[in-house]
Amino acid sequence: MTNLFKQVRPALASLLLLSAVTGLVYPLVVTTLGKTLFPAEAAGSLIRNKAGEAIGSELIGQSFSEPRYFWGRPSATAPMANNAGGSSGSNQGPSNPALSEAVAARVAALRAADPGNTQPVPADLVTASASGLDPHISMAAARYQAPRVARERQLPMKEVLRLIEVHTAARDLQVLGEPRVHVLKLNLALDALSGTPR
Repeated sequence: MTNLFKQVRPALASLLLLSAVTGLVYPLVVTTLGKTLFPAEAAGSLIRNKAGEAIGSELIGQSFSEPRYFWGRPSATAPMANNAGGSSGSNQGPSNPALSEAVAARVAALRAADPGNTQPVPADLVTASASGLDPHISMAAARYQAPRVARERQLPMKEVLRLIEVHTAARDLQVLGEPRVHVLKLNLALDALSGTPR
């Protein structure tokens, strides 16, 4: 029995030590550093209204369907769109009829919201991203929607295009990715112009 205890004792000591380090010390250090060095990011990169209420996150898209708002990328998350707890793509390939039907329905919705717009519909307005949570659209997608938003809000087109420019993020490190427009921030700026609280 004593020999067995001598053999098991180092294993138990290692288990307790590693459990304390990986289960208590490491998470505590990382959480403290995160909250100290990156407080906004550690709290979820929340976007708050003037009353201080959280109305969204810089990292997660939101669904907009009213013509007076810019629309973001479609979301394939379940059971609802932009569900951060269920990040996923549709896993539908280009030969899948369900994807073709979904894209056709999205194109039809965009055309119905702006019948006079005959420009080609940008791909990111009718296809979901891999995560299903993308908060950005391309500059082409924003410019495609600008005439509709300007008309619906009775704003000069020049002002809507200016807001798009203001809410456009440059390429990461000036070379990675493409310039992108944050949809929620752009829509909040539009609401601020018209005095509509969100």
